[in-house]
Amino acid sequence: MKILDYFKEETGVDLHVKPVITKNKIRMFCNKHNIDEDNLLHILRTNQQIKQKLIDYLTTNETYFYREYHQIETLVDKAKEMQGRIDILSLPCSTGEEPYSIAIALLENDIQNFRIVGVDINQEVIQHAKRGIYRKQKFRNMPEYVINKYFIKQDDKYILNSYIKSLVEFKVMNLFENSIYTLGKFDFIFCRNLFIYFDKPTKQKAKEILQKLKKSENSIIFYGHADLF
Repeated sequence: MKILDYFKEETGVDLHVKPVITKNKIRMFCNKHNIDEDNLLHILRTNQQIKQKLIDYLTTNETYFYREYHQIETLVDKAKEMQGRIDILSLPCSTGEEPYSIAIALLENDIQNFRIVGVDINQEVIQHAKRGIYRKQKFRNMPEYVINKYFIKQDDKYILNSYIKSLVEFKVMNLFENSIYTLGKFDFIFCRNLFIYFDKPTKQKAKEILQKLKKSENSIIFYGHADLF
């Protein structure tokens, strides 16, 4: 399917592994936006807004606070031994739970000199992250006292306090575009559960890019438990 080839070329994400589900989602996308499916490829190449909407539609991922928390604990332990500002990248950051979890964990351990950048290819999830409003199911791993300390409950939603939101800089970016290098270098990179969408050559290319984003040989890249190499 040419649309899947185009999507992989543009984003690195290989949706050929689940063609039936993806084709159904593309059909629904076309119906929603009144697009003739036969003309979709041409429209994607000429209409950046529709292209971004399709990327958003096909790349929304489920996440939650303090996911795989043992990795965040490792970051905290290492950060306690470091001098100067600690630079941290969360990619993909989805709706913000991961970078906000990192910020909260650092503050809970009296570490305040840090910079966190959250990056995702999906424009909608970045907007969600900036709002910082979440539902109860997103807190399955976070202790109640931490929730009460950093969130305000309003009806069935939890609103993150403004100070924590100010600690994370969010960007809509593609890992495979050169603009990724404008972010600078990082001591810690969280790139969890992204590689499951890549074929072997794309995984290798992504790993090489992440290596270039490391501040030093001692910098650490955290992958997800589902990422296979």
